[in-house]
Amino acid sequence: MKNTGIILFTATLIASATQTVHAGNTDIISPDGRTVFSIQCTEGKPVYTVSLGGQQFIAPSPLGLRTNIGDFTSGLALSAISPIESINDSYSLPNIKKSSVDYRANRRVYSFSDPTGVVFDIIAEVSDNNVAFRYQVKPRGETLCCIVDSEATGFVMPEGTTTFLCPQSGPMGGFARTSPSYETPYTPDAPTGENGWGNGYTFPCLFHNGDKGWTLISETGIAGNYCASHLEGGNGALYTIAYPQPGEQNGFGSTSASIPLPGLTPWRIITVGENLAPIAETTIPFDVVRPLYEPSRQYQYGKGVWSWIIKMDPSCNYDEQKRYIDFAADMGYSTVLVDALWDTQIGHDKIAELAKYGKTRGVDLFLWYNSNGSWNDAPQGPRGIMNDIVARRREMKWMQQLGIRGIKVDFFGGDKQETMRLYHDILADANDFGILVVFHGCTLPRGWERMYPNFASAEAVLASENLYFSQGSCDAEAFNATIHPLVRNTVASMDFGGSALNKYYSPDNEPGGSRRVTSDVYALATAVLFQSPVQHFALAPNNLTDAPAWAIDFMKAVPTTWDNTRFIDGYPGRYLIMERRHGDTSYIAGVNAADEPVKTYIEIPSEMRGQTMTLYSDTANLEGSAATVKPDKKGRIRISIPRNGAFVLTNRVNK
Repeated sequence: MKNTGIILFTATLIASATQTVHAGNTDIISPDGRTVFSIQCTEGKPVYTVSLGGQQFIAPSPLGLRTNIGDFTSGLALSAISPIESINDSYSLPNIKKSSVDYRANRRVYSFSDPTGVVFDIIAEVSDNNVAFRYQVKPRGETLCCIVDSEATGFVMPEGTTTFLCPQSGPMGGFARTSPSYETPYTPDAPTGENGWGNGYTFPCLFHNGDKGWTLISETGIAGNYCASHLEGGNGALYTIAYPQPGEQNGFGSTSASIPLPGLTPWRIITVGENLAPIAETTIPFDVVRPLYEPSRQYQYGKGVWSWIIKMDPSCNYDEQKRYIDFAADMGYSTVLVDALWDTQIGHDKIAELAKYGKTRGVDLFLWYNSNGSWNDAPQGPRGIMNDIVARRREMKWMQQLGIRGIKVDFFGGDKQETMRLYHDILADANDFGILVVFHGCTLPRGWERMYPNFASAEAVLASENLYFSQGSCDAEAFNATIHPLVRNTVASMDFGGSALNKYYSPDNEPGGSRRVTSDVYALATAVLFQSPVQHFALAPNNLTDAPAWAIDFMKAVPTTWDNTRFIDGYPGRYLIMERRHGDTSYIAGVNAADEPVKTYIEIPSEMRGQTMTLYSDTANLEGSAATVKPDKKGRIRISIPRNGAFVLTNRVNK
């Protein structure tokens, strides 16, 4: 009777509390007053909505968690809401799309209870065009840890929404059973109510809310303390958070997340916009996270080259890598990426010689490593180093002694917490030895540019190697370039490894490999449109003599870090025009995948209208050129972009 009385008394308190939480009191409104996040509890189930400018972008959608200490998806009450708290955070980050960020948001905490007390809080922050929320699971008496098996968290799209999504691949498929690795193609303007290839969709996910605007959904803030997730569809307009597939990492490891109590889940992030500018320009993945450690050194980003993309495995030999070091020096680049099989085809001793030689030319090395491990069959070496803390730290100490600038670690096993912990450990250990890290065959980075000071970039996209292996990928190159800066590259740096000036993906630049169907100007444009602070371009030494001089001049000068990013115009899958600025130098770049040419005027910012500018452009048959131009009396420059072509307009005058 005593316990029953306590439960009844607690339930009465909860019921009393919920009577004071009225519908109008549950909102968080952005500083500009246009983005609204609202939570309610309907028949014991928490739901939320997101609106922009009075239009609904996320319809009433479920919230909740299923854990091994309780099912917290129903039978709940919204028992408390904190007052609005203003968030003001200014930070500098040189390795994202905008070097200085002023984050302004409003924050609230919503407490949900069952008859035993508060079971979780939802912590939510709303900035202009952005919503971020996460759960904090509460202790249960003396229970101070739990397993989160799944989430009810969902996203209901308004009627008429279309999708731009990347299917989640099944586990242990693809090359050497290395999937999933976030390398599948997009379908533009697809209907809702599907589920990809049966496994849902990888983050980030872009939705078109008809003539009302756009919604981007992703997650951020995952270290080694949680699994990564993706979206599942197939239930009308409802998409839900899905945890990893059981078969990932060869079936080893749990699909659930293990957390201490109180314990936090990752942030679920939503960006909404009446046009694509808030999507392309958002910094929300970095706004709500914090650095996990101090950098052990001042990390240097920049441009580099790699032989593998054009010449494949045989090029990973001492003489060819030395040749590429000389090529990088001639380009004014600071790094060469020595790719797979260097351990057997060059060896550690000769790598030391290459590193020493590179120093005499002002060129540092990035070294490739297999993440394996036991989770796939990828045979390329070095193997069995990055997955073992003793071997990994011994190898990193050797790299530090040689002055190796960074590593590229490839072939990961999925999104389980076991795998996310490996990313975390590699990054933390690499920082101890002053080493930058690039990941390939990997998951989407989730706020890592700010969380890990030595994180450089990651693939997590259908990247440049597919151009070598598939003519179909070459044929779709411009199509994908109109999508990546509006989806994948919106939330994290993207190591694509492109901007080829060879006509063919072959060692001699002759027929026999895949044929590039895009223009030389397109190669320049994607060097601007694809954001990554470390860029290893698909250039080759022969380009010094067989590529246009204006193209080589541009590729020597183009930066890899940006102070600002601005969306100008475009539609994913059709065409795209964006501006990135480095210091006082602006680069406005555009590409076209549509059958008809894109003809428009570019309005030049007032402070640049008196300057002579360089326009790189294509004719209808993709013959490129560079010319100096000036804005007309209205401050505009007319451009025309043919199919598979591009333009770049910059106030850096061509030399």
